[in-house]
Amino acid sequence: MSHPSARRPLPPPFLADAPPLRPPVVRPSIRAVGRRAGTVLAPVAVLAAAHIVPAATWLPGLRLRCFPSLAGTGRPGHVALTFDDGPDPVSTPRFLDALDRLEVRATFFVLGEQVVRHPGVVRETVRRGHEVAVHGWSHDRPWLPSPVRDRRDVARAAAAVRETTGRSPRWYRPPYGILTSGRWAAARSAGLRPVLWTAWARDWAAEATAASVRATAAAELRGGGTLLLHDTDLASAPGCWHATLAALPEIVGDCREAGLRVGPLAEHGTG
Repeated sequence: MSHPSARRPLPPPFLADAPPLRPPVVRPSIRAVGRRAGTVLAPVAVLAAAHIVPAATWLPGLRLRCFPSLAGTGRPGHVALTFDDGPDPVSTPRFLDALDRLEVRATFFVLGEQVVRHPGVVRETVRRGHEVAVHGWSHDRPWLPSPVRDRRDVARAAAAVRETTGRSPRWYRPPYGILTSGRWAAARSAGLRPVLWTAWARDWAAEATAASVRATAAAELRGGGTLLLHDTDLASAPGCWHATLAALPEIVGDCREAGLRVGPLAEHGTG
């Protein structure tokens, strides 16, 4: 018989049925998690920047100083008159009549989906001597990168103009003037030249009046400039085109009084 002191001690009752011990869980530090997240998000950030940074050309000061051709700066004695968002079967013919009375030709940046809906208005625009350019397929905001969709939509819009008018469009202006890298590439792929504006009239606002449209345009417009107006309220406050239409003779008159000729981009000497 062995001595009692040599016996192995029994485990305490509360440990007798305990599960086997497991190694401690080692959790990554906050710094390590941050490094991993940075590794994953860095390419996303680069892609997002490449997509949206070119849209900084929307800023008038930057555009005029650094990208005058994109802004639509042309010959000093000329003003390019441009209209966005049409065609509209109600309002666009009213502008065509007003321009006839003023003996002025302009450039109309049209949406592809509107061209398909109202081809007769587009053909009449060309018949009266105006230039038709591309404003995209629809009036959307390009917050997320979608180069495939951009290329498809711009190409569709350009094809709609070409098939409707029998003429290949030359210019492209993105909706809201937001020129992302995808839209720039899409325009170049379709053989179009992007152009924005040097002056606008804030004629899309609900509070716009003929007087405010004229005053805003006059404050920014100079010789060699490109003026942005709208011949429809498709993407603007309902009925705002009435203010633009009423202000149009005064705007053209102000330009002529300053010794400036008014016409389309094709005669502007942009570049």
